[in-house]
Amino acid sequence: MRFQARCANLPLTVYREVAAHLQLVDGVQVELVPQQSPEFSYAQSQIDSLQIYYADDASSVITERVHQILAYYADRYGQWETIESIESLL
Repeated sequence: MRFQARCANLPLTVYREVAAHLQLVDGVQVELVPQQSPEFSYAQSQIDSLQIYYADDASSVITERVHQILAYYADRYGQWETIESIESLL
């Protein structure tokens, strides 16, 4: 399973925190995708999105935990936008 998600108002430090939090779940790997915009803006995070990976046959406990973590941050910073996905997210 692989999907890419972004949260429009998430600062760099919180993206790093989310990535670290997700990587505590066994079998989950996360990459930070750098911002692709050619122009710098203080209102825009240096991170474009998170690339989240886990096995297609991962247990429901793993997938539920990933969704719980993302929901926790969505409650505080706004909804996640799924850029690429095999299944729907939040």
